[in-house]
Amino acid sequence: MMKVRTYEIGDTEKIVKLFYDTVHEVNIRDYTTAQVDAWAPANTDIQTWIQSLSSKLTFVAAEGDKIAGFGQLEINGHIDCFYCHKHFQRQGIGTLILTQIESKAKDLELKKIFTEASITARPFFETHGFMVMRKQEVERRGQKFINFVMEKII
Repeated sequence: MMKVRTYEIGDTEKIVKLFYDTVHEVNIRDYTTAQVDAWAPANTDIQTWIQSLSSKLTFVAAEGDKIAGFGQLEINGHIDCFYCHKHFQRQGIGTLILTQIESKAKDLELKKIFTEASITARPFFETHGFMVMRKQEVERRGQKFINFVMEKII
């Protein structure tokens, strides 16, 4: 049974692998090889990930020791990382995580949540009531990417 829980430090390596694999095997549909290599480089610093995952409200969808996805909420309503494992796409995992994020945002008395969605993730967020505020080009490690600033009033 898939459950959404908060991040534990022991999840870090699996989350890093899930992130890398998802970007390289799912987002590659919408971005070039050079872009995904810049987005999710092979040489990842685990300490940096631990710091990022610990400093935000990170929710993990897990079944036993298998992690199917994760999402992060910052206290200002920003959804930072939001990824589902390539084998768990279109199975409701993202919805489970987003439901948890929205619930936490309401507990924090936030009026809206927002994210910068990839081309790949945009349809998911639109299905869940997010509106595109603007299309933007961002740069990461010398590569330019198109993504979408999206928000949802809660």
